[in-house]
Amino acid sequence: MSDETKSQEIIICRDVHKWFDSFHVLKGINLTVRKSEVVVVFGPSGSGKSTFIRCINRLEEHQRGQIIVDGVELTNDIRNIETIRQEVGMVFQSFNLFPHLTAIQNITLAPFWVRRTPREQSSELAMQLLTRVGIPEQADKYPGQLSGGQQQRVAIARALAMQPRIMLFDEPTSALDPEMIKEVLDVMVELARSGMTIVAVTHEMGFARAVANRMIFFDRGEIVEQGTPDQIFNHPQNDRTKLFLSQILRH
Repeated sequence: MSDETKSQEIIICRDVHKWFDSFHVLKGINLTVRKSEVVVVFGPSGSGKSTFIRCINRLEEHQRGQIIVDGVELTNDIRNIETIRQEVGMVFQSFNLFPHLTAIQNITLAPFWVRRTPREQSSELAMQLLTRVGIPEQADKYPGQLSGGQQQRVAIARALAMQPRIMLFDEPTSALDPEMIKEVLDVMVELARSGMTIVAVTHEMGFARAVANRMIFFDRGEIVEQGTPDQIFNHPQNDRTKLFLSQILRH
């Protein structure tokens, strides 16, 4: 492997294992993600997908193997964890917005307190991001006054406010009504096309077809198959992948 290829590797997972008590959730995951790559992780419920991406920013702790993010290894060293969390934005199923803060206040919180960005500059950045996600007019509304799709777009803007190099999405549309899914996916597509490194756990196969460089099928804590969207949709090799796709694409 050339030095240039190695320098492009932004997430490296080597033989990653994770247990919850005696339950072996991740069984030796090996995966490398390159800068500006869009990787879609999919698979049945309970296959370890969400646990895996939560390990990438240490929301869950892996017990064996190595995870290296942007040259920093995730260990128990709190400084490493803090460094990585500043590089990695995360968007969850539930929006996790502070209900007592307006949209713009939710977005400015981290830049102001963590990055020590001056308040005026933080507010300017927040408005730029609200414009980017298509809802600048909602800046002064509280989460309770916003639709689910709008709340999720505020959550994406909040993650982007830390100017991360990597964005992780954990089923970001699964809690949304069908008509709100597209507005969130449109933002994710724009991010992908802008060159952001993205790892997304999602069953939105249209998003995968549109922008994924690679799709990774998880089942029972293992990577069963991976390939380009064309390979996965049109020429899946593994029977478990074929079965899962036949079920999900029927809907």
